Amino acid sequence: MTGAFLLGSLPLLRAAKAKTTRLTILHTNDTQGLLNPFPEQAPQFAGRGGLQARADLIRKIRTEESNVLLFDSGDFFQGGPDFDLYQGAPQIKAMQLMGYDAAGIGEHEFDGGVDNLARQIRQAGFPLLCCNYEVQQSVLAGSLLPYVVCIREGLKIGVLGVSPDLQGKIPEKEYKGIVYLNPVDKANETALYLSRKQKCDFVICLSHLGLNDQLQVNDKTLAKESRHIDLVIGGHSHTLLQQPLKYFNRDKEEILVVQAGWGGTHLGRIDYLFSSQKNILSANAQTVEIGK
Repeated sequence: MTGAFLLGSLPLLRAAKAKTTRLTILHTNDTQGLLNPFPEQAPQFAGRGGLQARADLIRKIRTEESNVLLFDSGDFFQGGPDFDLYQGAPQIKAMQLMGYDAAGIGEHEFDGGVDNLARQIRQAGFPLLCCNYEVQQSVLAGSLLPYVVCIREGLKIGVLGVSPDLQGKIPEKEYKGIVYLNPVDKANETALYLSRKQKCDFVICLSHLGLNDQLQVNDKTLAKESRHIDLVIGGHSHTLLQQPLKYFNRDKEEILVVQAGWGGTHLGRIDYLFSSQKNILSANAQTVEIGK
């Protein structure tokens, strides 16, 4: 009788285990338009980075994990000879081929002007996100989105973007027609919509606000003042976080902030485990060196 009981319980144990869902989130930021690895003689990151090494690492992880999302938090363009010639097209094409699910935007996305950014977004094949720029009076109307919803194995993941105030960072003529709005207010407004109206189980903010304490609004203040956001994937301050920063939001719920350096030398990775009720059971975050 005991043997029969144990054998009979095994399918139940297997079913309980199968109901958990593992979600792997990969992220980059501030790749600065770099196509090739850092030179071998570079004082920092010698031989690291490069599009090919990044693509190979992402491909390897996708063979190992079933549910993978890939994001960038902005400044994938950068002014320079390569950008002057191609206006960011190689970077956009590479991100498309690597299968980015969405990207936020930073100030360097405007290095070629708002008309060029609109043109590159049309070629991207993946959504570019920002909810705190009013763009209806600019050429970005209809192309720059406030949010996107991704679905992985029954999990509904809302993703929104927030970007910095462009004033003083780039010439005003390069972002004509764009109005900057408070990123914390707009992030909370969009996250509420994703949570309540779109019924998202998990909400991610792609932020290009940075972690500099001198800034009036940064990812720390965003996290502490946020509601309905579970994860902030940051950029702008070029901060390499080996472990996530943990904060409590306005509802006293934990929120993680991550960032993966700059120059494409590291790939951020977070592995979440969700219960059958779609609650977070665990989160393991790390940064993985790219190349060599």
